[in-house]
Amino acid sequence: MKWLLPFLVLAAVPGFAQAPAPAQKKAAAPARWPIESLQVEGNHSYTPEQVLAVAALRIGQVAGRPEFEAARDRLLACGAFDTVSYKFVPAEAGQPVAAAHGYVATFTVTEIEQVYPVFFDDLHVSERDLMNALKAKDPLFAQGKLPATQPVFQRYAKWVEEYLTAKGIHEKIVGSVVPDRGDYFISFHPDRPLPAVALVFFKGNVVVTQTVLQNAVMGVALGLPYTEDRFREVLNNSVRPVYEARGHVRVSFPTITTVPNKDVTGLNVTVTVDEGDTYKLGNVAIDGPTPVSADELLKTGDFKTGDLVNFDHVNEGLERMKKTLRHDGYMKAQLTTRRTIDDDKRTVALTLWVDAGPLFTMRKLNIVGLDLDGEAEIERIWTMKPGNPFNPDYPDLFLKRIKEEGVFENLGKTNAEYKINDQDHTADVTLTFSGGAPPPGGRGGRRGGRGY
Repeated sequence: MKWLLPFLVLAAVPGFAQAPAPAQKKAAAPARWPIESLQVEGNHSYTPEQVLAVAALRIGQVAGRPEFEAARDRLLACGAFDTVSYKFVPAEAGQPVAAAHGYVATFTVTEIEQVYPVFFDDLHVSERDLMNALKAKDPLFAQGKLPATQPVFQRYAKWVEEYLTAKGIHEKIVGSVVPDRGDYFISFHPDRPLPAVALVFFKGNVVVTQTVLQNAVMGVALGLPYTEDRFREVLNNSVRPVYEARGHVRVSFPTITTVPNKDVTGLNVTVTVDEGDTYKLGNVAIDGPTPVSADELLKTGDFKTGDLVNFDHVNEGLERMKKTLRHDGYMKAQLTTRRTIDDDKRTVALTLWVDAGPLFTMRKLNIVGLDLDGEAEIERIWTMKPGNPFNPDYPDLFLKRIKEEGVFENLGKTNAEYKINDQDHTADVTLTFSGGAPPPGGRGGRRGGRGY
């Protein structure tokens, strides 16, 4: 056995060690972990809750790549998004998933831009109940708007058909985009031709003549495929303002009847009008903050409190208020109103809210078509300096005064343009001149250094 000893010694020498046994392959970490948070990016029309309701994932759910792929497919299939992507990372930054024991998941969506309001025509069911049924089917329908895509049309037409069948109505339903006075909406209606409006008549009207009412409605209604709901929208948008300009804020149209026109293919529509009483304009107040004093804005509005309410005049006053806000640099300013009608006192009070938006300031003045002396003169008398609130009417007013006061000799055509920069809320102005030179006597001329 002594002959074994050298061999055993050699086996202990480095370089002659036995090869280690093959290592056991480490088991792969599981690829599915609980979802600790869900986020949505890129959404504008839809809330994160609506998007995630379609994705059908929830906090605490154990998920991996197959579940996220299926959620992405559901979002794409709904027809509301051009693109959908996702990512999931460990819940604790810098940690492997196994250590973090969960995912933070994010869906990034690009919404279909062509989204329109939805109407239901000639279905003879409660529109409110139908819309509630559709909201239960599709979380994205909560705002009553839909993307104009074929998958959406097909899915909703099927749902509407099912709803009608449950009510004992058997109709083939189709969806389509319908133009309406420069806008568009989506109509779900029976798959059969609708009769068009040929003539419109009114009865019960005393304050407003037949001719005035027909002139208000016919330009919109003539040739319109007729359904009562759609025609009532026309009345509210075209005839109601005629009465509200005369103080009749409770005007209503209790009945609408139709008969075939004998001379042309179409319907004669007769509208019964209940004109109601006249109302006066009550208190007008601004509620909430406003960058321009409420008193100044209301004075600009020039609302005739105590007079017969005229909503044409009211709307003109609102436009003057918005113009005042824009002159102070609030280019995106909007006003919303709420009416409070007191039937006992026959008054209409108005509450206004100001959404001023961001303040826009002057950034850069560009001058085209003048020599160096001319440019220097314009820059000297231009008073809206960088950092000042931007007034969009000032450039045209400035050029008008330049011409009226003869700042330049032989001045030709002028033009003012401005460009709004939404990212930093600034505006650049370009003034273009043709011909013209400062009058003799150098800069300032006869103006004595006055700015505009």
